[in-house]
Amino acid sequence: MPFRFVDRLKYMIERQFVKGALFQLMVVALVIGLISLVGGLLVLPTAGTFADLGDAIWWAFLRLTDPGYLGDDEGSWRRFVSTLLTVSGYVVFMGTLVAILTRSLFALMTDLERGLTPVTMRHHVVVLGWTSRTLPLVRELMAASGRVRRFLERHDVRRMRLVILSESVSAAQSLELRNDRQIGRRSRHIVLRSGSALQPEALHRVAALQAAAIIVPRTYHGPDSRIGADVETVKALMSMASQAGATGRSLPYVVAELEDNRRQPVAERAYPGPLEVIAGDAVMARMMVQTLLHPGLSSVLNELLTDRGQHDLFIRSGENLAGTPFGDLLGRWSTARALGVLRPQGEGWLPLLCPSPEERIQRNDRLVMLARDYDDTAEMRDVARTAADLAAGSDSARVVPEVTRHRVLVLGWNRRLACLLSEMGQYPSHQFTVDVASVLDERERDEELARYGGCPESVTLNQRFADVVVPVDLQGLHPEHYDSVLMLSSDRLASGEEADARTMMAYLQLEEILGNGPDRPQVVMELSDPDNESLLLTDHSETLVSPMIVSHILAQVALRRELRVVLDELFTAGGAEIMLRGVDVLDLPDAPTFATVCDCFQGRGEIALGILWADARRGLTMNPPASMVLTLAPGDRVVVLAHPG
Repeated sequence: MPFRFVDRLKYMIERQFVKGALFQLMVVALVIGLISLVGGLLVLPTAGTFADLGDAIWWAFLRLTDPGYLGDDEGSWRRFVSTLLTVSGYVVFMGTLVAILTRSLFALMTDLERGLTPVTMRHHVVVLGWTSRTLPLVRELMAASGRVRRFLERHDVRRMRLVILSESVSAAQSLELRNDRQIGRRSRHIVLRSGSALQPEALHRVAALQAAAIIVPRTYHGPDSRIGADVETVKALMSMASQAGATGRSLPYVVAELEDNRRQPVAERAYPGPLEVIAGDAVMARMMVQTLLHPGLSSVLNELLTDRGQHDLFIRSGENLAGTPFGDLLGRWSTARALGVLRPQGEGWLPLLCPSPEERIQRNDRLVMLARDYDDTAEMRDVARTAADLAAGSDSARVVPEVTRHRVLVLGWNRRLACLLSEMGQYPSHQFTVDVASVLDERERDEELARYGGCPESVTLNQRFADVVVPVDLQGLHPEHYDSVLMLSSDRLASGEEADARTMMAYLQLEEILGNGPDRPQVVMELSDPDNESLLLTDHSETLVSPMIVSHILAQVALRRELRVVLDELFTAGGAEIMLRGVDVLDLPDAPTFATVCDCFQGRGEIALGILWADARRGLTMNPPASMVLTLAPGDRVVVLAHPG
């Protein structure tokens, strides 16, 4: 079928219009010229003052562009043509021209809002990805803390400048940053840019090679995606390494989160620059297992590893303390506690947490401190212990052996369960029997576990098919017969809000089954959305919000690199651990001071960090003043740093 002339004309006009505003204006100018030519030809034969065709065309152009000339015309034909030209002018000249300019300006503003312009910053912090970890990360980085101030001083910048790379930038993201109570007005120092970490041009857009630090949080694509989160992370690392090699620039410091800690050698091979890897799933698995071993520990973890806590871990030079036994440092700070030292080892650091009191500080060692702020670690004081303090420390009782068998009911399924079982297998003195209840097909569960290496031989695993939000199924599991109930947030739903809604529904039904009996099991609940934690106002469960904890670790390691080895040592089997000791294991005087409690535990080779009160209204008192008088009651427990066994 042959092409019609009209189709050819329409196609030609379309091809010009899609080329942009300049070509659109050229087409409009051509149409205006044609209308002026036709109008001039129509009025040229009439008697008048037109010397030639050019004068007639100019007359038509003036009527086309300015309706004020309409009243100057005489004669019916000339007025008729003038009216047609004026109406055409409204449609073509004014309407089309304004539409093209408005649309062009709107498109320009839209492109600018999409964040496609490369930033021209140096020594800023880049976050690659907008995920559930982004807001907690931003809160940590934009906080006016001493650690942030020292980070800025090291890079000689006045304020923290943050660039976030998101798949698509929208006004909703900017509004979310501005409306956050902890970010608020500081959001004006945050720049959003569109793009994927898989795209080299997007990395150039955020000036990745000029950054002081780059944080790569994991992006979860769903259980059916063929692009794993670690694949995207490693590809981003390779792109940055390639760009640095092509431009001759040095590689920036990167903190990357991986889903599978077995891929850490792959990430290090892909990125030869300064790199710290945080295995998010392994970190959460370690904390869940330690919470199962030490009920109540979640309060301490939330205090130390979320932005809602008031205490942090700090690293301080120990040069001026060289030769001092570590035991002499305990109690030397009124508002801080020494936890151990970092000793140089090759290109890294060897963490020595809760070392022997006779361990002497070396010149290049760094102290690991617990405090509210870095400034609290500076002031030292002379310690004058009383005879009662020393006596209490020497007569302290031995540690009561802990139960080594644990029967755990896991409600739900997510990718962290394989890490959880693997972590349980790292504690040879504890034997776990784990029953997993989920609606996921048992064969699919076994396949996921097999990909991670299977279940350790020291852990007994039983698979149960049950829908935990169905009361009959949940009651049929008999949760009251277990030592602990662990509720996992599903990663197979569309969002963290949906996963948390399901988890909280199951929790409320679990509470109906357990009641308020004295022998109720420990309940540990994992949430995916930080905003949902406040919805469950109860002292019957322990809550861990995964994005908040992992975000805190990513941010703190980005600001202080040495913290990564400290956290690995603190939350890995075999190293020093944070534990809870009952006050009944100590021979304490009435109304002791916290200094007395510290002396008691120092005699046992442990470091006291705070008090977890049995009264839920008092909660946790971390790092109290040494002179604080404690009114201890049965059920109160002391938070200590100690070696297991």
